[in-house]
Amino acid sequence: MTKHTDPDQTLLNMPSLRAVKSFVAAARYQSFTRAAEALCVTQAAISRQVRELEDYLGTPLFRRAGRSVELTTAGSTFFDAAQLSFFNIAQAAERIRKDHSSTAKRTLTLYCSPAFSSLWMSHRLPSFFSANPDIDLNLVTTQNFLSLEPGVAPDIFITKMSRVREGYRSLPLFHDVIYPVCTPSFITMHPDMNTLEGLRDGMLLNLSPYGRSQVSEHVDWGVWLAIHHLDIKNRRHESPHFFHANDYNLLIQMVLNDQGVALGWDHLVKPLVEQGRLIKPVEQEVVLEETYHYLSYREDKGEDEALIRFRDWFMAQVAAPSPGD
Repeated sequence: MTKHTDPDQTLLNMPSLRAVKSFVAAARYQSFTRAAEALCVTQAAISRQVRELEDYLGTPLFRRAGRSVELTTAGSTFFDAAQLSFFNIAQAAERIRKDHSSTAKRTLTLYCSPAFSSLWMSHRLPSFFSANPDIDLNLVTTQNFLSLEPGVAPDIFITKMSRVREGYRSLPLFHDVIYPVCTPSFITMHPDMNTLEGLRDGMLLNLSPYGRSQVSEHVDWGVWLAIHHLDIKNRRHESPHFFHANDYNLLIQMVLNDQGVALGWDHLVKPLVEQGRLIKPVEQEVVLEETYHYLSYREDKGEDEALIRFRDWFMAQVAAPSPGD
């Protein structure tokens, strides 16, 4: 007996992709004429396709304004969804074409935090590119690895999560080592901040947990001082500002601009310390020996040459001693 497949209502109820493509072009260029030029068709064809889509949706998508057009409210809503869908389709097609081309460069997609990208990756990447001219990297930064766009499957994650999602193998990298940092000129201007009590009562720049839901633990000034038996609530009433931000790059830039003292994560600030741009105003630090950072890579690409080369390079960078060691 032949088994029949039930009609797929989602696909059956979709509008014509040709009409949607014409609509996206007209919305992007705000002109039927320019859309026709971009798609190498006639202006009449664009107009006909847009009219077909409007008839299907039962509402106007454009307001005609002389030679240009403007999106209606409904048109804006549909454009946001349609443009993203076409962008995702184009990206997926390009990745597949590259993966199956014998001459094209291989591309790896890497997800990490903005701070890791800026303070750890940026000055190391030139060595990877010089050694691997046939591999391109697509680096995406995010503060939340738990809610990526549907269908996104990066080749590599750098996170503090041992299991970022199913289908990935995780390799432990290093523990967090956290200590205060400021500039040499700042401590010269504020010599009282070279003690724990002075730090507690001084100009502190604090990393906020807001919007950082992928972090398995959060160490701010309150936690760091408490580990050293000081209560942040005992700051003097006349103490200067206590600034909060969830952007670590901003905090480090403010430190470099002599605007206060921040907690430094060793793997991020160590190069700045070795260069003498930052110093440790006190010798105390906190080591989170129970947690690691991880490199997680797709198990189904475990034999992929490009991924193996990046993974080996990355692990070598982690293991390499700093110039000052």
